[in-house]
Amino acid sequence: MKILYLELVIFAVLIVAVSGAYKSYENYKVYKIVPTTDEQVQILNDLGKEEYDLWTDVIVVNKDVRIMVPPNKDNQFVKYIKSVGMDPVVKISNVQELIHAQMKSAKTDRSSSLGSFNWNEYHDLQRIHAWLDELQTMYPDNVKTVTIGRSNEGREIKGVIIDLKPGDRGNNPLTGMIEGGIHSREWISPATVTWIIKEFLTSNDPDTRFMAETFVWHIFPVVNPDGYVYTFLNDRMWRKNRNLNYSTNCPGNNDLSNGIDLNRNFDYLWMTVGASSDPCTQTYAGPSPASEPETQAISNYLLSLKRTGNVLYYFAFHSYSQMTLIPFSHLSGMDVLQVSNYADLYEIAIRGAEKLTQTHGTNYQVGTSADILYSVSGSSFDWVKGVGDIPIVYLFELRDVGEYGFLLPPEQIIPNNEEIMACLVEMDRTTRELRYYSGGATIYASLISIMISAAFVIIVK
Repeated sequence: MKILYLELVIFAVLIVAVSGAYKSYENYKVYKIVPTTDEQVQILNDLGKEEYDLWTDVIVVNKDVRIMVPPNKDNQFVKYIKSVGMDPVVKISNVQELIHAQMKSAKTDRSSSLGSFNWNEYHDLQRIHAWLDELQTMYPDNVKTVTIGRSNEGREIKGVIIDLKPGDRGNNPLTGMIEGGIHSREWISPATVTWIIKEFLTSNDPDTRFMAETFVWHIFPVVNPDGYVYTFLNDRMWRKNRNLNYSTNCPGNNDLSNGIDLNRNFDYLWMTVGASSDPCTQTYAGPSPASEPETQAISNYLLSLKRTGNVLYYFAFHSYSQMTLIPFSHLSGMDVLQVSNYADLYEIAIRGAEKLTQTHGTNYQVGTSADILYSVSGSSFDWVKGVGDIPIVYLFELRDVGEYGFLLPPEQIIPNNEEIMACLVEMDRTTRELRYYSGGATIYASLISIMISAAFVIIVK
């Protein structure tokens, strides 16, 4: 069955390639550049409006920028970048080689599977949805598939509800929601979210079992189904959803305008920072807040969960950068204390990151996006915290830090997933210690934030 599935995937890709619709990245290069002035930041932003793909969403001074360059522009690009005082360093010499490698099974002795699904390779949307249906058959008392809406092209936004103690729940059960695949080219995200499902259903680790059994989990591996399908059949590097209503002429590639960045489309400080009103950019936030059916589906479902349960957790998974991000993404410095339980969120994330590092030696940074990455508005997890008022909310930027970028080899799927699971379990343990299960932490969190602010004022004086 597995061999037949792989043959069908390869056959489908070949058909699309022959038809001319599949975009090749043969001899495309990815460069690392570090701008040191505002003028250089503007230069790179301007290049992103041409035939160059910025892998870095928001460019800031003294931080790495990854930019993908087509082969016909390579010499011109290098010459120009050097002429304006920047040093381009090749990090990926042929993007298409990494794409081919991602379509294969991992060359490793390690393996893990549940039913017909495994984590030695990346799976397309049809395969993921079929597995979710399979889980409902395998665990009829504990797993139920759920569709929270449909995409622009009519695909299901599908997930599972996992309840391992269905007869023991009260009227206000502890609830968690997990989101994956909102940016379609970040394939490691759905691979991580499906692993979490597997661990909740099969792990014998006592702490994992406790986390799995204490909550009713609502888990959605791919919330941008149109974009995800597009990365398998048309353009591996596609990021946004698919929406042809705002199509316009874009330098070098008109298709760039045929989608909206869902993680800039949520109705929380929409279009205030780190987002674009230009359909030709990767961070196009859409014509209005929550304009997209995918955004509306996530928002409406989260609010419905609040009405029927005690929603404690919301986790969103992205790549890449190896970071645990705390809301809100537009705040930095002492302004982060505008989040009433920021001190708790930081402690929980730090302890999780330490456990993550102990697993395979991978290092994660912790903080708000504005502090350690770049300022953003209109993201899903900021909306969940700011409008949904959910206590424990994080966005994870998974492996790596740029060696492979969005094209993480399948050999790294299982190690990535193992360290993330160790992180989540430790974060849950810390959350429990801080009394969030009982709801008693919120008052203390507010007091701690006030005390930290006061202490900072005294130190400054």
